Amino acid sequence: MLLTNLEQVPGKKIVQHFGLVQGNTIRAKHVGKDFLAGLKNIFGGELGAYTELLAESRQEATDRMIQQAISMGANAIVNVRYSTSSVAQGAAELYAYGTAVKVDL
Repeated sequence: MLLTNLEQVPGKKIVQHFGLVQGNTIRAKHVGKDFLAGLKNIFGGELGAYTELLAESRQEATDRMIQQAISMGANAIVNVRYSTSSVAQGAAELYAYGTAVKVDL
């Protein structure tokens, strides 16, 4: 599956348009990691546990978007975007979306 944040796949011609595809996941913070992140916040530095959590969430949302595109018969997703939002205290949604298309390979 080709993914791009551009409106076209460079060097390829879009031959079929399938429409919006999306994937999301909602993740909650781990209490122990949250405590350690609070300490890190006092002293400064990267919050590694949260970086890892967001990376895993992005991948899961992307994988779900790709599966939806495959089920439609697409071989590429253009105009890929990511969004995050807080859905409850301690929980966030990561949302991936784009346009499923078929390109000449």
